[in-house]
Amino acid sequence: MKEVAELARIIGRHVSSAGIAPTAMPRLSLICADQPSTPTPAVYEASLCLIAQGSKRVSIGEHSVIYDAAHYLLVSVDLPLVGHIIDASPDRPYLCCKIDLDPTMLADLLGEEGGRISRTDLPVLGVYPSDPDLIDAACRLVRLLDRPETIDAIAPLIEREILYRLLTGPHGPMLRHVATAGSHLNQVSRAIAAIRRGFDHRLRIEDIAAEAGMSASSLHAHFKAVTRMTPLEYQKQLRLQEARRLMIANGATAGTAAYAVGYESPSQFSREYRRLFGAPPRQDIERLHAEPAGGMAL
Repeated sequence: MKEVAELARIIGRHVSSAGIAPTAMPRLSLICADQPSTPTPAVYEASLCLIAQGSKRVSIGEHSVIYDAAHYLLVSVDLPLVGHIIDASPDRPYLCCKIDLDPTMLADLLGEEGGRISRTDLPVLGVYPSDPDLIDAACRLVRLLDRPETIDAIAPLIEREILYRLLTGPHGPMLRHVATAGSHLNQVSRAIAAIRRGFDHRLRIEDIAAEAGMSASSLHAHFKAVTRMTPLEYQKQLRLQEARRLMIANGATAGTAAYAVGYESPSQFSREYRRLFGAPPRQDIERLHAEPAGGMAL
């Protein structure tokens, strides 16, 4: 597909090394890797991930999907996933663009088309065959990086087009449920946002349930059905991932990072960190520094 080859060329112009590169557009990130990575837990924001070269596997619980240049990944709500790049080399690096979904723009589009809701059985995590029109829109979005002065005026229009194409695609019904006030998916999405805002504070399930507009028991049931985790387990993963980021990016010690994300017991932090990442903090960070691509979350 010529659109995929063009997307690879454009991404290649704007990434100079392996890693996740933020861009002048806050909802657009570019990812590059020149070797396969190790499985890495991370919370994936609601987003569209388009691979232009290479392939990747992501898993939630026992469910795994693989996406590549012929298939894109759509994550409808923020989900705790384990991902690893399975096809990348110095000659043919893994190249991907990630476009976070703007909930305000999505709700606006739904309002214009009447917010139709039909099927409710589609997954919040899915892989779909590449759509040339969707890839073309992504190319035009990333190409704006060549002319930064055009971003403010044109990027929102292209993002809107991308969301429209998603809403009219096979996953449209699921996105409608996520964006429709009062639906269980919308309520879980609001609970997730509340937990993420205050992940470093003590979690009170009653407060989260009230913010989501649900009872505590209903929140627990629907939250676990969507994320495969309880709210407390979700918060714990957020804390551990932020602590890991602080140690990698800021050089924080394990004790400092643990305290910063809300842990009071260093031994509990170390035990739970090892359970999630497979090694104690110091050993894990040393490994990540030795293998830069291995710690990439997306």
